[in-house]
Amino acid sequence: MTRATKPRKLATTLTAALLLLGACGYDETVVPEPKAAESTPAAGTKPVQCDNPTQSYAPSTDRGAARAQLLNKDRLVVGVSADTFQMGWANPFKNSEIQGFDIDVAQAIADALDVDLQLRVISAAERPTLLGAPSDGKKHEQEIDLVARNYTMNCTRWSQIGFSAVYYNATQKVLVREDDVDAFETKGLKSLSGKRVCAPAGSTSIDNIKKIQPDVETVPAANHTGCLVKFQQGEVDAITGDDTVLAGLAAQDPYAKVPEQEKLTDEPYGIGANKDDVDLIRFVNSVLEERRSNGDWQASYNTWLKTYLGDATPPTPQYGR
Repeated sequence: MTRATKPRKLATTLTAALLLLGACGYDETVVPEPKAAESTPAAGTKPVQCDNPTQSYAPSTDRGAARAQLLNKDRLVVGVSADTFQMGWANPFKNSEIQGFDIDVAQAIADALDVDLQLRVISAAERPTLLGAPSDGKKHEQEIDLVARNYTMNCTRWSQIGFSAVYYNATQKVLVREDDVDAFETKGLKSLSGKRVCAPAGSTSIDNIKKIQPDVETVPAANHTGCLVKFQQGEVDAITGDDTVLAGLAAQDPYAKVPEQEKLTDEPYGIGANKDDVDLIRFVNSVLEERRSNGDWQASYNTWLKTYLGDATPPTPQYGR
């Protein structure tokens, strides 16, 4: 599904089906084990080295070079989520306009390129293939320019696509009931001993929590929305996952809280791109630099995530590819 918008004015209408968030659910971020990249780099670029998956290309303000790599001359097509609360979600109180932290980033890039922004609602599984990355031995036609959708950077993914510098440092954390916040903040994961913790079946989150606190009873669900249903029905005591996803769950339930806590894992988010579109990635990095320096990153974070995750500062970019 796609919708075109004018720069600085995003008005995307979704079908009623997309408002049934319980049916859509949140996709779990899966982080494969890093491995050396084997892909052939774009002309004029260095081979992708991946001892540091958050390292990207140095910023450039060359708008012409970036626009030359767009699929459409005057339009930026960005793959986003429409059911991840606070990151990319269809706001039913604003005519189902897609809003959130990721959408602010996408709009800023389109504005800087001086082109229209077209949002395309995609699933997590579609991210690499719609960017033109091959899978299962098959080539895929590139259909979108960028992805701004909870995209964790890792070495395996760098062998398939390109990434901007990290624009948000997500981490795996735990959500509990309001009444359990004090105990959790005092004892940490020890407070979950013998309790039921939900995460999507087969996810890294469910494996991580069990390794760190073996005394918990892990309860799988189809997705994080399924976990929220179990949480609200009293079938589980806590939920674990990316803090951005937990913020969205907390936004839907006034009795659900994300306490102050140490991170369980790092989930650095980057803007995904076709691996050959290095000029576009460089331009995106210049936009991210500007958002960090002029306060736009902080303002967006305060609007969408601070209420649920507390204070945060922009991540420090790393370049050198």
